[in-house]
Amino acid sequence: MFLYQEESGYFFNSDSHFLYDFITKFNPKDELLDIGCGCGILGLLTARDFPVSLTGIDKQSHNAFISEKNALINKLTAHIIEDDFLTYDFKKEFDFIISNPPYYHDGVSKSENEALHISRYNTHMPIEDFIQKVRKLLKNRGHFIFCYDAGSLQDLLVSLKEAKLQVEDMRFVHGTKAKPSSLVLIHARKGSRAKTKIHPPLVNMHEGEPTLEVKSIYQKTRTYSIKCITL
Repeated sequence: MFLYQEESGYFFNSDSHFLYDFITKFNPKDELLDIGCGCGILGLLTARDFPVSLTGIDKQSHNAFISEKNALINKLTAHIIEDDFLTYDFKKEFDFIISNPPYYHDGVSKSENEALHISRYNTHMPIEDFIQKVRKLLKNRGHFIFCYDAGSLQDLLVSLKEAKLQVEDMRFVHGTKAKPSSLVLIHARKGSRAKTKIHPPLVNMHEGEPTLEVKSIYQKTRTYSIKCITL
């Protein structure tokens, strides 16, 4: 899959690949929403490999524009909305909602680039507001699959419980086997009473090289990034 990315904007990284691999475990289908779609990588990969009707939303105009172009060059169908997820009035509910949202918190040194700031920091998408809006848009038994800063897990679990979204699956991502987890992958459902399954950790690097599992994930996603400038 060829993906244009804004040269001065936010570039997708391993988080997107790891989250996509996690999403595939739940066989997405029917109506799917990608929140904060950026260049479109998550939703477009899902539409490439699964029978979904894709809607993407991003409040930055260059991201919405590039997402539409990336759908076109990869011969995929997607409805891309340029608007703020938290305030946009959706006219339907979704079977699957996926997101790699902005999750850095106020204590992290912030970028001076406004586009990067919006893409990275959760002041633009507070956890409680984000999860409550997701709940309103999910069909009963619908799936919510996303990644977040592992250090914010307590706040996430509280917000998910308040929204009556049951965490069914969770997986922690580690840079190396010896490092603490920096990222958590979460699958939650509306109207579920299932117990939570903690999956084996995903380790990114071993002795300076991607692990065998990570290599297999990159082979599955098969993405090629093209830097561009939008006018």
